[in-house]
Amino acid sequence: MLKGRRIALVEDDEIMGGSIYQRLKLEGAEVVWIKLAQRALGALRTPRAPIDLVVCDIHLPDGNGEELFSALCQTSSPPPFLFLTGQGSIDQAVRLLHRGAGDYITKPFDMTAFLNRLLILLRPRLSEAGPILELLGPSQAAQACELLVLKASGHDEPVLIRGAVGTGKALIAKAIHTRSDRRSAPFVHINLGRSANASDELQHGLQNVGEGTLFLNGISYLTADDQSCLMRWLDGKPDCRMLAACGSSEEDRLRATQLRSDLLAQIGQNEIPIPPLRDRPDDAVWLLHRLFGPLNTRQPSQLRGISELTDQAVRDYDWPGNGRELRARLIQGMSRATNDMLFPSDLFPERITDRDESRMMSLSEAREVAERNQIIAALERAGGQVTKAAQLLRVSRTTLWEKMQRLGL
Repeated sequence: MLKGRRIALVEDDEIMGGSIYQRLKLEGAEVVWIKLAQRALGALRTPRAPIDLVVCDIHLPDGNGEELFSALCQTSSPPPFLFLTGQGSIDQAVRLLHRGAGDYITKPFDMTAFLNRLLILLRPRLSEAGPILELLGPSQAAQACELLVLKASGHDEPVLIRGAVGTGKALIAKAIHTRSDRRSAPFVHINLGRSANASDELQHGLQNVGEGTLFLNGISYLTADDQSCLMRWLDGKPDCRMLAACGSSEEDRLRATQLRSDLLAQIGQNEIPIPPLRDRPDDAVWLLHRLFGPLNTRQPSQLRGISELTDQAVRDYDWPGNGRELRARLIQGMSRATNDMLFPSDLFPERITDRDESRMMSLSEAREVAERNQIIAALERAGGQVTKAAQLLRVSRTTLWEKMQRLGL
């Protein structure tokens, strides 16, 4: 049932842990059993091989599962967590679900029920679902979103795509259409939030979509009359497929509450949420490099590449405008670059407008930035293996671990 899956078990109780460990092994899983929170933090941040799921007790001798999960979320999108909890910690477990954990199960529990929870949480691997789409990036959050795209392209039900400005909602909609059986039919994209004549465009789209895909971007902007028109059209069971998108801001959520309940029920039965770029720092760097090549070929004088400092600056930035802002900053940065490499000041010129001494990094801060970048480079070259990275950096494995903990790597 779990053959080929790699599961991390974070549990200090020898009896409970031993029982879970043996059962998971019998089901074919490869199990990494860790008994301390601090050891789990390092093992899950830089695993020898990808972890498919984490089974974690909330109470541990040197900390708790909530602290472990929160620490992992600071630097990456962790695998699904199934928390083990007693009756007295259910509130804490529920709080963890709101923060993005997978599920929890109260002790004592039936082993069959436990295994069923695992199977629900385990994400299908991309190799099982189809080819990697390379739409959003290499992170687990991006790949989970791409799995939903693959699933949506295999059926004709309406899909609601949720995401902040610039996250690529139109890109997702187009990908669903081009991978569906309707790929040869029209793809009609109506941006309701930007259109000056949204009602006219909606009418035109309904009449001309044929057997293709109608994509309503910004569906929360529909007027009451347009909602009624759309519902009549949907009730007529048209030959086309409908996709819709809306934002994730508080204003968008408030506007979405003004949609008719029957319309919301129609379009909301299948959702694809797109996480913001601030929660996917590796995807931000991936997108930077993906956009750089084609844009660089258009440059009168082409750049040699992107500096590692720029990669780190992109990782550390919040990207309120998501991918759209990244592309805009990259275009402007490449045009203003004075070196043959792209540097952070090219992407973020606002950081050098104030040359007051108080804005200068101290030597200790500069040393920390340099150490962080060098450790990242060594880990990348070593394929995530800490021992090999320590050899490249000519320090002991213990020293490297301590520096990684201090730098939040």
